[in-house]
Amino acid sequence: MKIERVELHHVDMPLAHPFETSFGREITRPCILVAVHAGGLTGWGECTAHGGPWYSSETIETAWHVLRDFLIPQVLGQEVDSPADVVARFKRVRGHPMARAALENAVWDALAQAQSLSLTVMLGGGRDRVPVGVSVGIEPTLDELLDRVAGHVAEGYRRVKLKIKPGWDVEAVRAVRERWPDLQLQVDANSAYTLDDAPLLRELDEFDLTLIEQPLHYDDIVDHAQLARQLRTPLCLDESIHSPEHARWALDIDACRIINIKVGRVGGLTAARQIHDLCSERGVPVWCGGMLETNVGRAANVALATLPNFTLPGDISASARYYRQDIAEPNFVLNDDSTLSVPTEPGLGVCVIPKRLTAARLRHLA
Repeated sequence: MKIERVELHHVDMPLAHPFETSFGREITRPCILVAVHAGGLTGWGECTAHGGPWYSSETIETAWHVLRDFLIPQVLGQEVDSPADVVARFKRVRGHPMARAALENAVWDALAQAQSLSLTVMLGGGRDRVPVGVSVGIEPTLDELLDRVAGHVAEGYRRVKLKIKPGWDVEAVRAVRERWPDLQLQVDANSAYTLDDAPLLRELDEFDLTLIEQPLHYDDIVDHAQLARQLRTPLCLDESIHSPEHARWALDIDACRIINIKVGRVGGLTAARQIHDLCSERGVPVWCGGMLETNVGRAANVALATLPNFTLPGDISASARYYRQDIAEPNFVLNDDSTLSVPTEPGLGVCVIPKRLTAARLRHLA
C-alpha cells in the first residue's frame, strides 16, 4: 500500500459536560485527526494531546509540528505493508508518542480496510463486546458528585472511576461508597500526591476499591513501588508508562499491580499490544484508559480492549457521555451489561462525517 497523501485536521468540540481533574477543568476537547489516503482508501487516527501540557508534555501545537515536519515526511509516498513498517520509520523520533500514535493508527485503519478486516481481527482480538465504565470528574460539591454518579449508574454503568486531588479524596470516595456499597469503584489522582501523603492514601483502603491510579509523580516508578508496599488496594500506573520498556521497568520493581494502557500515551497500537502481551506474561491485568476521544479514537480503543488480558472495564464510555454530536458515526451505545459492542466492519468501523468535521475544524493541512 502506497501512502499518497496525509491530511491533518485540528478540531475543537464542546464536551457534553465539563470534566475536571487534578490539573484543570475542560469544557471543550481539542484534538488532531489524521487522515491517511492510500489506494482509494482513507485511514483515520486521533492525536489525544491536549491544548496545554497538563496531562503530558505534548500539546496540539507540538503534535502538529512533529507530524507535519518529521513524521509525515517519513511515510509520504512510501510503500507500507504492515504497521511495523511505520514503527520502523519513526525509530529516529524520540518522544512525541501521541503524534506518532495518531499517524500509525491511521495506517492500521487503512491497512485493515485494504484487507477487508476489522481492526479487532487485525489486532488479534476476539470479543464482540468489551466491558466499560465511566470516569467522573471533580464536581463543585459532594451533592453534585452524587447526582452525577447516580445518573451514570441509572444509565447502566457498573464501574465508576472518581477523579481525586488533595482536599477532594477520602470524603468524596466515602460518600459514593456509602450510597453504592456494591458498585465497582476506583479512583484516579493524576499525579496529585507525594509519598508523604501515604497515610491519607491508606485511608482509601477501607472503601474496597478496584485500584488507585497514578497517585504520585507522572514520571515516577520508584516512589510508587514504595507506596505499593504500604497499601492493600492495588496501585495502577498510567502517566508513568510511556512505552513497553517503561512497563517492564515498573513490573520489575513491583511499582504496580495493574497497568492502564492508553494508545496515545504509549505511542500507538503496536506498543499498546506489546504492553498487553508483557503484562499477560507477568499475570498483571490491564485496562484501556480514555482521553475524551471522538468516535475515531474510541473505535481504536474498543478494538484494542478485545485482547484477552484486558480484564478490567475500560474508560471507553458510550459516545453520548462525551459529545452531544460526535464527528464520526455510528455512535457507541451502552449495552445492558455495561459493555460496548465491537464494530465488525473493515478498519475502525466508524466513518467521519465531512460536514461535522468542517464545522468543528480550526485548521487544516492537506
